Amino acid sequence: MLAVYIGVPVFILMVILAFWFLNCITMIGPTEIGLVQKRIGRKLPEDNPIALHGEAGFQIGLLMPGLRFVLWPIFSVKKFPWIQIPAGEIGVVIAQAGAPLPIGAKSATYKTEFGNFTDAKAFLEHGGIKGVQRPVLPPGTLVPMHPIVFLVITKAQVYGNPVSPELTSTGDKTITSASFGLNPKRLELVRIEPSSQGMADQIGIVTTFEGDPLPSGLIAGRLGGFDDIRAMEQAGAGDADIVENLLAAKNTLHNNYQDFQAFLNNGGRIGLQHDPLLYGAYALNPFLIDVQMMDMLIIRQGEVGVMKAYVGLATEDTSGADFKYGSLVRPGHRGIWREPLRTGKYAINPRCYQAEIVPTAILTLNWAEAVSQAHNLDKHLSQIAAKSKEGFIFKIDLQVQIHVPDSKAPRVISMVGTMVNLVNEVLQPAVGNHFRDRLQSMEAIRFIEQRQSVQIDAQEHVARQLAMYEVETKGVYIQDVIFPEQLVLVLTDREIANQQVETYGKQQEAQARRVALEQSKGTADMQAELARAQVGVDIKTNNADARKKEGEGEAAYISQTGTAQGAQIEAVGLARAKAYREQVQALGQQATALVNAIAALSEGKNRFVPEVLVTSGGGALEGLGATLIEQLRSGKLMGKSTESLEG
Repeated sequence: MLAVYIGVPVFILMVILAFWFLNCITMIGPTEIGLVQKRIGRKLPEDNPIALHGEAGFQIGLLMPGLRFVLWPIFSVKKFPWIQIPAGEIGVVIAQAGAPLPIGAKSATYKTEFGNFTDAKAFLEHGGIKGVQRPVLPPGTLVPMHPIVFLVITKAQVYGNPVSPELTSTGDKTITSASFGLNPKRLELVRIEPSSQGMADQIGIVTTFEGDPLPSGLIAGRLGGFDDIRAMEQAGAGDADIVENLLAAKNTLHNNYQDFQAFLNNGGRIGLQHDPLLYGAYALNPFLIDVQMMDMLIIRQGEVGVMKAYVGLATEDTSGADFKYGSLVRPGHRGIWREPLRTGKYAINPRCYQAEIVPTAILTLNWAEAVSQAHNLDKHLSQIAAKSKEGFIFKIDLQVQIHVPDSKAPRVISMVGTMVNLVNEVLQPAVGNHFRDRLQSMEAIRFIEQRQSVQIDAQEHVARQLAMYEVETKGVYIQDVIFPEQLVLVLTDREIANQQVETYGKQQEAQARRVALEQSKGTADMQAELARAQVGVDIKTNNADARKKEGEGEAAYISQTGTAQGAQIEAVGLARAKAYREQVQALGQQATALVNAIAALSEGKNRFVPEVLVTSGGGALEGLGATLIEQLRSGKLMGKSTESLEG
């Protein structure tokens, strides 16, 4: 019975010892740590939740993976997972133990002894400071970190055990990045990627939230200021070399703001930064750095960029005393750079520099409903409305071509400010007022008839106006004139009448040409006959010439022979006359006439004896006598006889 009484307490004791022993044994998983809390010991300092020297509270040492023995209930163990940062994300470290932050500081100074914050004791012993730590844990990090000394904020969760009453009083509510005022998107890598289709190339404009204040008058910080630019000028460097130096960011000194401690050590200032981020992915502390995406400056072919600098050395005018429209400065100074940027892509901070894009190709501006798609500078231009001398209201579509030389672009921008101002404030009044003044002094019909001369005068006027701004005028063209309706009716009727006159003239000309065609056709058809006739004419002409020659010869012959025959006839006549006189004296006048008549009949060709003689018995002698009587009656024989006698 005694054994029974003794065995029961021993059993209970063994059970208690077993229970105690089991509570002293803790199994820490392969990706876990054990946070040890001491319940009995000296009181911790009021400003530190970690026991460095055996005080009661959370112990500095952690239990690593494996089977671990701790004295329970003096010590208790709470398990926490290792810190794991997913790909594409970062982890922000906040220290809950250490020295207090200096007044005005936003983050704790980082030392190389801190490593990646896995050794909490080294952190505290080397002067670790409470608050946001400047380095962030990069993607893929897997480390054991003290859950009381450090909180690690990631996009999905918060690692560690908060000690702040504001965070511990949330009850069952999960603590997230929003509990610390962070947008989960800010806990991703900052990515700056090349442009996709339809998107412009971008750069990252950086603003820092910690550092010494900027010097008075500056709006952006640049490591080392602009002392290097002053040194280059003193060494005689050219404008192009200075521009290249300004574009060469000093981001290598602080690993593109990822090493924020190096940024501050090299003189980094709070606020807007001069040097932007280029393509890449960056692990940036969202409590200390903000990045805003902005388009890269792109200057295309046929353009230049006139730079207006808001940062740099003091303004030193280089335009000369004759130029009274602002200041032109060397690159690196505040003001309008005298050297423009030419075709290319530039990673230049648009909050520090403003680029005025100036087209240097021929620039076409339309005073019409249509707008140029190349530059859109004429979107506010419209048709020119003007009134003629008689009161007709015209609308004129106009096109003006101008050219800004690239070397003079800074001077143009210094005078007018922007290309939009050049078009709207200079060119539009010059063009519109000229056409309104010119048209008011002219009749409508005269304007229409002298449109070309009006256009030439307009070009000369615009050229004079733009020459004062060192802009070249390449052409002024009246594209269209929209006439008032009443004038259109008059001009239409007049044109119809003119066209009718023209039509009638053309018809008349056509008929004349048709006649000429028919004549030509007839001539062609008769060409063979004309040729034969021409040959006949030539033959007859030759024959006539021959006959003429023959006649001339015959005439000469007759003339010669006629003279001889005349002499002969004269001699014969004289002889006959002498014979007749002697016959008259011998026979008498009637007998002589009868004899000579019979002789003439016998010599002539007239028949005095009919071929058929019908008589009634008188005989041949009677017929001959009748014929002779008839000849005598008619006077033929008497005439010849008389002539013979007279001859």
